[in-house]
Amino acid sequence: MDLRSSSPLHPPRSLLLPPRRRPRRFPKGKCLLFGDLCDLLVVVSYGTDVFEPGDSLMVKVNKLTSIKTQLPYTYYSLPYCKPKEIVDSAENLGEVLRGDRIENSPYVFKMREPQMCNVVCRQILNEKTAKEFKEKIDDQYRVNMILDNLPLVVPIRRLDQESSIVYQHGFHVGLKGLYAGTKEEKYFIHNHLTFTVKFHKDQQTDVGRIVGFEVRPFSVKHEYEGEWSETTRLTTCDPHAKRSVTTSDSPQEVEDKKEIIFTYDVEFQESDVKWAYRWDTYLLTADDQIHWFSIVNSLMIVLFLSGMVAMIMLRTLYRDISKYNQLETQEEAQEETGWKLVHGDVFRPPTNSDLLCVYVGTGVQFFGMILVTMIFAVLGFLSPSNRGGFMTALLLLWVFMGLFAGYSSARLYKMFKGTEWKKIALRTAFIFPAIAFSIFFFLNALIWGQKSSGAVPFGTMFALVVLWFGISVPLVFVGAYVGFRKPPLEDPVKTNKIPRQIPEQAWYMNPIFSILIGGILPFGAVFIELFFILTSIWLQQFYYIFGFLFIVFAILIVTCAEITIVLCYFQLCSEDYLWWWRSYLTSGSSALYLFLYAAFYFFTKLEITKPVSGVLYFGYMLIASYAFFVLTGTIGFYACFWFTRLIYSSVKID
Repeated sequence: MDLRSSSPLHPPRSLLLPPRRRPRRFPKGKCLLFGDLCDLLVVVSYGTDVFEPGDSLMVKVNKLTSIKTQLPYTYYSLPYCKPKEIVDSAENLGEVLRGDRIENSPYVFKMREPQMCNVVCRQILNEKTAKEFKEKIDDQYRVNMILDNLPLVVPIRRLDQESSIVYQHGFHVGLKGLYAGTKEEKYFIHNHLTFTVKFHKDQQTDVGRIVGFEVRPFSVKHEYEGEWSETTRLTTCDPHAKRSVTTSDSPQEVEDKKEIIFTYDVEFQESDVKWAYRWDTYLLTADDQIHWFSIVNSLMIVLFLSGMVAMIMLRTLYRDISKYNQLETQEEAQEETGWKLVHGDVFRPPTNSDLLCVYVGTGVQFFGMILVTMIFAVLGFLSPSNRGGFMTALLLLWVFMGLFAGYSSARLYKMFKGTEWKKIALRTAFIFPAIAFSIFFFLNALIWGQKSSGAVPFGTMFALVVLWFGISVPLVFVGAYVGFRKPPLEDPVKTNKIPRQIPEQAWYMNPIFSILIGGILPFGAVFIELFFILTSIWLQQFYYIFGFLFIVFAILIVTCAEITIVLCYFQLCSEDYLWWWRSYLTSGSSALYLFLYAAFYFFTKLEITKPVSGVLYFGYMLIASYAFFVLTGTIGFYACFWFTRLIYSSVKID
């Protein structure tokens, strides 16, 4: 199996309909499964888009994006050429939350019919429009377009490897630099686009499938003779003379009252790349050796912790339990020290037990959401061609996993002798979502204040509230009702009425110190993969290496469980029985290191300059770190819960 999970298989010809009987148009393919099942699904369920020579190819425009501001804007927020009627494409929930705004454009191609020097429109800038272009050029905004569901890319040759090409998503609005030997910096707009459409031709028929969409932008000060009209011929770009723009000695300056003529060329190139592999170009092309290094590094941590757990379970605990069970008198037992002496207090309900139940239930909700999403992603159901599909899947799974959140909270709450299950269900349904939604609402208000397309519209915000109150909250209550009706979990040992006094602890067993130490290893198991995730989010690259990510997620689960068990054992050996909250916070503290790493990434890798963009970054990373805390804390808690029940059920207590 290819762990990158980035290349779907090409459907075998035996599964395709005969060319003459095959429909000319199929829905877009989205399947990345492995094996013949995917081949069948691609053709039967989805299919591909095929085009005959002369078929119209409609180019759509998407948002303007910048890695400096992280604030997207609609394409037509700038005075670009517009079609007669602007039509918005239907977008899913994930696309809206991402800030995508997909609309039609005046660029129309004909399949396999090259075009040269097509004039789109002529614009006369005024002071306002010139300022808008300059601001976008200053912030390094890029124009994003889509053809047959493929995003537009700019091929750039790497300086260190001349034969290697990297692809930049979208082309820059323009550039800023010195002009004609002067020391004055001026702004220039990319007003001429040379598109390259790559297609894969069917071997038996004349139809083709689009497998690439590239562009080379130019800044050209177009010239013409006489007065401007629809039939005016450009002297700088003449299709009749078959002379297009390859270089430009006179770039198009952006200033008040400047005339800008927008033009484009279209080239078609036949490609050996099959349609099923066309997304390989767009996916994050990180060296696999780095991911394997990350996994090996994480596995070394797991092996070290597994050795410690094995030593505790197979040697120390086995010896302690055997020796303790052989004691004949209570007096002899009193002389024993360590974890056995706190058996009468180890299952005493903790302080703020209600809150612990809420966070454990929320963690179960997160765990179920991530696990199911990862499985679907590894199997290939969340194709990158389905923009917003990943985020939509996360939201819907979060909503439906509320059933397990309520069940887990109520089961733990009843074990703590709680009686008001409705109260615990209500808190489970509202504490984390309310905090996250409040931060999100504040950040959305900032984005709305910047008039960015990234601001979530009122209708989408209302839909989120409906998902929360209409589906998630009722499911939490249903789960809590079912969980509370179950018989409570019985403690393996009885709890004393009077709490035992905890002896003075060594400095290294200080709760804050041990909690902070416990979070280092889980973070260390994922921080390399975290770099690629942050890069894909904030530097606007595709991330589709879910095979590696799934392995790292499994390692994270094992690491959180083992480090919590080890530190819990040391704590009980020091006769400190207050393990409930500490087990949650030990692995959960890895979220603190995640947030600190996010801050490090912000100052070393990003070029964000605007205060609003900085607030957005840290606001969203705060939500992500909070979710990571809930997830890892729950994993550590359940590991320690299982461990303590196991060892104390093995001890004979009179």
